[in-house]
Formats: sequence, C-alpha cells, structure tokens
Amino acid sequence: MDNGNAAAQVSGIGGFFFRSKDPGALATWYEQHFGISKVSDGPPWSQAAGPTVFSPFPADTEYFGRMEQSFMLNFRVSDLDAALKALEGAGVRIDQSREDLEYGRFAWVYDPDDNKIELWEPPR
Repeated sequence: MDNGNAAAQVSGIGGFFFRSKDPGALATWYEQHFGISKVSDGPPWSQAAGPTVFSPFPADTEYFGRMEQSFMLNFRVSDLDAALKALEGAGVRIDQSREDLEYGRFAWVYDPDDNKIELWEPPR
C-alpha cells in the first residue's frame, strides 16, 4: 500500500537480541555449535550472503514448539545431514522431524534454553 511516505530501506538484519537466564553460557553454546562469535570476543559474526525470510506467524502457532517461545531462528546450512551429525555428536538435542520441500530441507534442534532452532538447506 502506497501512503505517500517512503519506507526506510534496510540492507539486512544487523543483530538479533533475546533474553536468556544465562546469556554468557548461551552465547558460548551458539559459538561452539554454530560458529557465531560472541560480541565480547571481538568483531561480530558475519554471515554469508543469501536469502533471509522475515515472516510473522500467528500468535497461537505451534510451529515454534513451546507457546512461550515468541521467535524461532532459522539458520541456512550447506549440508543438513553433516550439520545434524556434528550437532548430535556434540550432544545437542535434535528433533526427529524432517521436511523435504521444493524450497529446501528442514530439521530442528534446541538450544540450552529450550529454544527451537530451524536448520534449512536451500535447494542446490
């Protein structure tokens, strides 16, 4: 809808901020299992260029798992099977559900705060 006002143009997501009972331990977990550097350790994590989906869901969605989880991270991976094998070997809790769709393969894991995380391997 054009209301005559120019929208602010953004070039990407510059950060993702969320609450944790133990932010230091959770930041270390994400660094160890996903290679996302902690802000306190120097330059912020830089992600590879690629698609990013920005999509609000209905408030009563069950897709995220727990009802009190108000967001879900989706990480692009180049090899879903290898990522899952590495995470499983490191003791990360892995959901046994999988989806293979025309726009990619999906699996889910959980961080120590019980946040459900989606892993997405886009089609090659």
